[in-house]
Amino acid sequence: MSKSIRIGGASGFWGDSVVATPQLLNNNNLDFIVYDYLAEITMSIMARARAKDPEKGYAIDFVSSVLKLNLRQIADQKIKILSNAGGVNPEACAKAIRELVADQKLDLKVAVVLGDDLMQSKSDFKNIKEMYSEVDFPHEDKIASINAYLGAFPIAQALKDGADIVITGRSVDSAVTLAACIYSFDWTERDYSKLASGSLAGHIIECGTQSTGGNFTDWELVSKDLHQIGYPIVDIKDSGEFDCSKSKDSTGLVSFGTVAEQMLYEIGDPQSYILPDVICDFSQVTIKEIEKDIVRVSGAVGYPAPKQYKVCTTYTDGFRAGHLCSFVGVDAAKKARTYGESIFERSRLIMKMMNIPDFEETSIEILGDNSQYSDIKENLDNREVVLKFAAKHQDIRAVGIMLKESVGLGLATPPGLSGFVGGRPKPSPIVRLFSFLIDKKNVKVTIDNGSISKDFLVNEPEDFDLSSIEKHKPPKVDDKDEQFIDVPLIKIAYGRSGDKGNKANIGIISRNEKFYPIICKYLTEDIVKKCFSKFLNGNVDKYYLPGSYSINFMLDDVLGGGGPASLRNDPQGKAYAQILLDQKIPVPKKLLD
Repeated sequence: MSKSIRIGGASGFWGDSVVATPQLLNNNNLDFIVYDYLAEITMSIMARARAKDPEKGYAIDFVSSVLKLNLRQIADQKIKILSNAGGVNPEACAKAIRELVADQKLDLKVAVVLGDDLMQSKSDFKNIKEMYSEVDFPHEDKIASINAYLGAFPIAQALKDGADIVITGRSVDSAVTLAACIYSFDWTERDYSKLASGSLAGHIIECGTQSTGGNFTDWELVSKDLHQIGYPIVDIKDSGEFDCSKSKDSTGLVSFGTVAEQMLYEIGDPQSYILPDVICDFSQVTIKEIEKDIVRVSGAVGYPAPKQYKVCTTYTDGFRAGHLCSFVGVDAAKKARTYGESIFERSRLIMKMMNIPDFEETSIEILGDNSQYSDIKENLDNREVVLKFAAKHQDIRAVGIMLKESVGLGLATPPGLSGFVGGRPKPSPIVRLFSFLIDKKNVKVTIDNGSISKDFLVNEPEDFDLSSIEKHKPPKVDDKDEQFIDVPLIKIAYGRSGDKGNKANIGIISRNEKFYPIICKYLTEDIVKKCFSKFLNGNVDKYYLPGSYSINFMLDDVLGGGGPASLRNDPQGKAYAQILLDQKIPVPKKLLD
């Protein structure tokens, strides 16, 4: 029988639940547990923490809660721990873990992978252009963090050197899972399709419960006892094929739909998903339910790794602020909009007296559900709404004025205003992302085990031309004599969406193979453009994944700057799939029958 390993995914972001680790330690026979803590905004938050205290800048709760409470059981089960919890200060994180190991009198070796932090070289990058928008490199004084996305091979080497716990700074999210495979199976840099499979396994579990029923289109299937939802486990063979499941005695669901949604989450072109260790092609991946809550994944293809690392710089660019309040009653939405517009107009009067320029951007969003009405027999048409108002400005005084005047206008507003809770919010810095590429040879990667630090040599990848990958075309459809019915997309498809900077992706997966050609033909780029015309300022690209009966849309310049640079209620496109699934497309009646 082929060798296999079992890996549990215990964290999808900085803030994930502390119940994950003890749940995974409960009778799941694991070899590794991996933790993903980092996003671009997380790096900037950690950078500010390190600036205030040189011993901070990492996921402190990973040490104080996760490891402190579970380390002895981890040691007893001989499970290896891999995590990017180091953030912008992995050495401090490793130091804290070593102290914890010593306090508990355990025999565990801790290693740290270094080299991703490029802040010391920021003056070398001043002539670089952003790889997507072509804007200039930000001023040095505004920069919070500069980190290269490192890969899995140095983590695997740390394991080979005897580490039980490996901490990294900014590695790609899937690197910790791939590293476990490289270490366990002796995969080399040229085992391209195996590396792609290991990366896909990491991608499936890197967001925790999002692959076990969380954020799932058919959410009602997992709504019972959601508080006990299981964290994901992958059982990976040395061939690269793997099974997805979840921890024992837990709720949730592992199915074709849950896994397919996660596969398409936050990817771009599925035939060239670029990682430091391999370029992945997920277009022919198959996902098959083999038992209840066990899904088999195979068919990932790999190509030679890129010769450069992607680097992400976070920097401050002015200030933003906003608040929420509610309106109730007839014409609630009109009342809310009148109040929101009055806030900005009053603020502009004061700003003009102080010679402060107008806002760079303002936002008014009105959300509602009529929950204040006891007996709803008909649609009351927005008789209860939540007003979200926000603004951006380079001058902190301007957004401070807006917040103050939002209170000052409270007695002059239309009736029905309520829901102001707590004190007035404070302005916060706008954090933007600047991405560029750097040759791998210009990034020095080291492994430190606490007593010895050694360089890790990243081998020169083979030459590879991305344009040589032949793109899939839509399947042919012969339906000219069919009788059609307009059907909401959610009836025949699953969907999952997410962000890539100021871009959003929407993955659509056919519930049944028979609907795939129809979805490919009738769910067009134009429909997507129209659906998001209120927000979309760029193009829409469409990609095909015939192996999983899926398509992926990439929407450019659609998130108002994205993440912490956006004023939107949904700055990361998390709800975009739900909006698209509500659209109707024509479906042949015989397919529905």
